[in-house]
Amino acid sequence: MTRALQPAGTADFNPRGALAPLPGEPGPAVRCAALVILLAGLVSAQTAENVLIVVNEKSPLSRHAGEYYARRRGIAIDHVCRIRASTEETITRAEYERDIAGPVGAFLRKASLTEKILYIVTTAGVPLRVKTISGSNMTVDGAAVDSELALLYTDMHSGRMHPLPGSVPNPFFGRTGAKFSHPQFPIYLVTRLAAYDFEGVKGLVDRALEAANRGKFVIDLKSSDDAEGNNWLRDAAIHLPADREIVDQSSKVLYGEKDVIGYAGWGSNDPNRNRRFLGFHWLPGAIMTEFVSTNARTFARPPEKWTISDWNSPQLWFDGSPQTMTADYILEGVTGASGHVDEPYLAMTPRPDLLLPAYYSGRNLAESYYLAIRALSWQNVVIGDPLCSLGKP
Repeated sequence: MTRALQPAGTADFNPRGALAPLPGEPGPAVRCAALVILLAGLVSAQTAENVLIVVNEKSPLSRHAGEYYARRRGIAIDHVCRIRASTEETITRAEYERDIAGPVGAFLRKASLTEKILYIVTTAGVPLRVKTISGSNMTVDGAAVDSELALLYTDMHSGRMHPLPGSVPNPFFGRTGAKFSHPQFPIYLVTRLAAYDFEGVKGLVDRALEAANRGKFVIDLKSSDDAEGNNWLRDAAIHLPADREIVDQSSKVLYGEKDVIGYAGWGSNDPNRNRRFLGFHWLPGAIMTEFVSTNARTFARPPEKWTISDWNSPQLWFDGSPQTMTADYILEGVTGASGHVDEPYLAMTPRPDLLLPAYYSGRNLAESYYLAIRALSWQNVVIGDPLCSLGKP
C-alpha cells in the first residue's frame, strides 16, 4: 500500500462545497459571522455523565491515565469500563471483538448507559489499531481501534458488526447545525488520552481544564496552488475572524509562532518542512490537525535525535515511516490532536474548514473533530479530553 498522502477519487465530493463564494452571495466576513453565530448556539451542555472511560487492566499506563482523568473530570467509578486486552498497539479483528468491543458493549448494557454515554475515552495502553488482513487502498479491513469503537452504538442496536472492508460514512460529518445526541446520531465519539508517557497524558488532561478562547489559529498552506487540502485551509481561514488567525500561502513553513490555539497544515507532506517540531508556544486548549498519513502510527517515543525525512531513506524512518508524529505535538504542548494509524487518503483526513470554526465557536473537542471526519471504521484517531472546550468567543 502506498504511504504517500493522495486525494481519493471522489467525483461527488467538492472540496469547497457550499463554503465557496458564488456570485451574489455574502462576502467572507458576513459568512464568517453567520457561521459563528450558528455554531455558538449549539455549544454542548454535555458533562462527565456522558463520558465512559475504557481502561486496559493489563497496562499500568492505561490504569493510571484513566484514574487520573476520572479524578480530574469528576467521572464516576461506574463510568469506568475495565477490560483485559493485549498491550500491543496492533491486534487482530478477533481480539478487537473479543477483548474490546464485546466487553465495552456488555458494560454499557449492564449499566444501562447505552444511550446516556455520548463519548468514549480510550487510554494509552488500550490497543491502537486492528491489523489489516485483506483489501487494498480504500478497501482495507484494518482500522484504528477508536474509529471502530465509534460504531459500537450502531452495532449494538443492529445486532451485527458494521460492514467490512473499507470505511462507513460518519453520520455526524458536516452537520454543523445539529446538536450531537442519541439516537439522532447512532455513534459514539471516541477520543484517546495517549502520549509518550504518563506525564504527557496528565498534560493533556490538565490543559483541557484550563482552556480559554484566546490566541491565534495558524493555517499553513504548502503553496499558493489549488490543491484540495489547500482549499480546505483557505476555507478555514474564511470562517475564522481575521484578527484571530495567521495564514501563510507561501512555500515557506511557519515555525516558532506564539500563543497558538489551533493549527492546520501539511506536516511532513510539506516539501519544505525540515524540522521535527514546529517550535510553537501552544496555549491551554490548543488543537492541531495535519494532512499526514502515518502520524499516529505509534505512541512509542523515537530516539531523541530522530527527525523527519523522506520515503527514499528507510534507514532514517521510525516505526516504518519518515513522517511527523502526533505524539510530538502533544509533547510540545497541544491539548487536542488528530492522527492516522495508516494511510487514510486525503479525503478522509479531518477537514480544517469544519474543525477549526466549530472549535472556535465553543463546540467541545470531540464534536469539533468528528464534525470534520468523513468516515468511521477507518484510520483516524482523535487525541484529547472530549469535553475540552474554549467556550463561546
